[in-house]
Amino acid sequence: MTNTKAELRAKALAARDALSEKKRSAAAAKLAKRGLPFDLLPGSIVSGYSPIRSEIDPMPLLKRLAEQGAKLALPCVTARGQSLVFRVFHPTDRLMLGPLGIPEPSPAAEEVIPDIMLTPLAAFDRLGHRIGYGAGHYDFTFAHLRKTKNIVGIGLAFAAQEIKAVPALSHDVALDYVLTESDVFDFRSSEVAHSLRG
Repeated sequence: MTNTKAELRAKALAARDALSEKKRSAAAAKLAKRGLPFDLLPGSIVSGYSPIRSEIDPMPLLKRLAEQGAKLALPCVTARGQSLVFRVFHPTDRLMLGPLGIPEPSPAAEEVIPDIMLTPLAAFDRLGHRIGYGAGHYDFTFAHLRKTKNIVGIGLAFAAQEIKAVPALSHDVALDYVLTESDVFDFRSSEVAHSLRG
């Protein structure tokens, strides 16, 4: 690989940062309108994330999923190299700043293990590999929680964040899907993702 993860991350984040506020809002609305690429089972626990910097906002999609009967959760950071903890959250809840300055539910909120994990990312490729921000929180969390539960991992991104290939390591966990404003990538069915435009 000629490009390191750090270089690929920087390039993809620059492309994401270059998107206008209007494009970002429109993309988040498109994701919400399309919904998930499969039927949501009643009572499914869906974890989202509090968007930071220029991340695509999962809140419109989370609100729609809540209307469809999903129980929502948000991640709480404990320590580097440890699994994220997920706490129940309602879109009207007041959040507090966690140790990394990211809004998260109160420690009093019920702890749950999600069925579906919506994950932010810096970049992704068509094999379902993602580049995060380098701390490994999501890779560690997927590896840890999937020992006890089959969790569907869905990356949310702008189309501009797609790259040719992520230099994946053995501990990197591939996603089941990536949803962008223009595509649904399904990585579960074959080695090469098939994309559903729309």
